[in-house]
Amino acid sequence: MGSLLLAGCSLAPEYQPAKVIVPVKFKESDPKLEDNNWKIAQPADQQTRGEWWRIYNDAQLNELEQQAIAGNQNLKAVAANIQASRALRSAAQAERLPSIDAGFGPTRQKPSPASLGLDDNAHTSAQTLWRAQANVSYELDLFGRVASSVNAATADLQQQEALYQSALLALQADVAQGYFLIRQLDTEQAIYNRTIKLLGETRDLMQLRFKNGLGSELDVSRAQTELATAQTTALNIARNRASAEHALAVLLGKPPADFNLAVQPLTANSIRLPAGLPSTLLERRPDIAAAERAMAADNARIGIARAAFFPKLSLTGALGYESSSLSELGKWSSRTFLLGPVAGTILSLPLFDGGQRKAGVAQARAAYEESVANYRQTVLNAFREVENGLSDQRILDQQIQAQNQALSSSRHANQLSHLRYREGAISYLDVIDSDRTILQQEQLAAQLKGSQIIASINLIRALGGGWSS
Repeated sequence: MGSLLLAGCSLAPEYQPAKVIVPVKFKESDPKLEDNNWKIAQPADQQTRGEWWRIYNDAQLNELEQQAIAGNQNLKAVAANIQASRALRSAAQAERLPSIDAGFGPTRQKPSPASLGLDDNAHTSAQTLWRAQANVSYELDLFGRVASSVNAATADLQQQEALYQSALLALQADVAQGYFLIRQLDTEQAIYNRTIKLLGETRDLMQLRFKNGLGSELDVSRAQTELATAQTTALNIARNRASAEHALAVLLGKPPADFNLAVQPLTANSIRLPAGLPSTLLERRPDIAAAERAMAADNARIGIARAAFFPKLSLTGALGYESSSLSELGKWSSRTFLLGPVAGTILSLPLFDGGQRKAGVAQARAAYEESVANYRQTVLNAFREVENGLSDQRILDQQIQAQNQALSSSRHANQLSHLRYREGAISYLDVIDSDRTILQQEQLAAQLKGSQIIASINLIRALGGGWSS
């Protein structure tokens, strides 16, 4: 019986993770990708997901990722939350142990006749007592209040650890996407720099032809317009690149003024990623793990609220020295002990509180239902993000194939237009249209290439990271 009292019983509902609807497979998955060339790592939610960005074989990106992990301030803030949660769990666990403190000082008291075994009308005198003693108190966890508190604090800690993994994965993906966006803009800038050089040469040629009476002033104006338009677009690309570089600097934990990324066109190869089974997504996504741990913590808090309805048994005692004279306090004859509280009672039983405890249980249940809904919504969002990533991957592949054909055709048409203009078969306006078309096609090809790489990063993020080749 004594051991049963010490162990206590839990009033928290038996915890079972909420059920979610899991499809057999992703609608947008490509069966051709589900082979042995790629395998999805399936770590537990607290294990490292690996340096997945190395699949792009970019040394500059590898270095930036390490700088971000070391310097990002948001990540450090989340890490501090883990330390705070660990401290709260330690505080909850400490309630399982007795608390001991020491005290020293005088008290002035007048005992009652009954406490001294005297007649009711006996006279007692007030006296000053000096005490030096150690006090011990311990709460027997009869109804699992302390155990539920520890369970809730442990789940809170695990939630913070999962949130850290989620923040880390988001940071890694943001750095990779920001880096490849800059490389995409570098590619577009290179296209426009080359085009501006050619348009400048064309403008000079039109001016020379007009001067020699072989061309019109209208052709010169049109050539100058195309050159100025291309220069304006190039400056807009430069502005977007500067903003992207500043954003990347902040992700690395650096002032934008202290960070510069050398110009380098986009060279990364496209990555095709299989999705795996939807059921395994629940094991890999750290945000799903965090939502599940929040659900477990709220379930344990129902037990804490329920325990408030039941008696609370606290064992207290004191051991030390007591004397009416400070000079006599240290003598062996001044030894004393006290078992039980100086004030209050050992057993406290709640009787009436106007419905406060009942409201506490209702609040705890509502918080649990909220966390269940949040968990299910997190799972649904995860499935949506994976489906979006898979459809982006498939459709961008098709777009790039079509765009490559369009670019090849526009280059051939551009060669023919310049040839026919030199032969006098068409006007310069037709040449301008052809040049403008090939410029647009080259820029669109660069944008699609960048979008394809960024989409692959989004898919990795949606799948929880952890890719290995």
